[in-house]
Amino acid sequence: GDFVRTVMLLVMLMTLHAAALAAEAGEMSVADILVESDRARGNLGGVSWNVDVTAVENGRTNRVSYEVKARGHDVVAEVLAPAKSKGQKILLVKGNMWFYKPDVSKPVPVSQKQKLIGQAAYGDIATTDYANDYDASMLPDESVDGEECYLLDLKARGRKVTYDRIRYWVSKKRKTGVRAQYFTVSGKLFKSACMEFAHQVPAVNAQSRWFLSRMTIRNEVMPGDLTVIELSEPSFKDLPAHVFDLNLLVK
Repeated sequence: GDFVRTVMLLVMLMTLHAAALAAEAGEMSVADILVESDRARGNLGGVSWNVDVTAVENGRTNRVSYEVKARGHDVVAEVLAPAKSKGQKILLVKGNMWFYKPDVSKPVPVSQKQKLIGQAAYGDIATTDYANDYDASMLPDESVDGEECYLLDLKARGRKVTYDRIRYWVSKKRKTGVRAQYFTVSGKLFKSACMEFAHQVPAVNAQSRWFLSRMTIRNEVMPGDLTVIELSEPSFKDLPAHVFDLNLLVK
């Protein structure tokens, strides 16, 4: 009895001590890491920005420009150029996505996995909700270009998300995702990406936070094929609910 109680007390004290040391060292939980990194991809109260997508595929270059608006994880994107696609729209609400073009009577459901242009899928121009969409486990830390990073293994909780499995490097200092590898359900690597964060935006606590400025996606099967997503002119303001109303998408 006494011996067992003593051992249990020691285990409890050691656990508390380890937790205190972790907090002291500024270590974060997997959930916290994902929440913070999601915020750097547009997961804010309201944000609008311009997104230019340039795809190099089979030696050919294509470009599409969007105006994107996001509130939390709801996103609406409208094509600005090229002229032949102007007015086409993409809407993402509660994990469901629709595509609309002016010569079609109503929006059509699409998958976030569906190809947008080049290596970019529809879901790549939206915000991320990795914290809720994936089960994550921590792998041993690694450095990316000399920057200490958490390394996470993400497995999709459902079928609606853009990628089934992701290996994700998150900067410890900036709390931003800086590199990703994308795998099929069977475990085959087929795309990779690196992210840059040149924008700094205000946060609630008056400290600025990093915001995504460029994402370069490479085809791991055809290494010459790559797609660059550039985000410019982020504007932060509250967006009303009707902006993300499916019934108003055609207007």
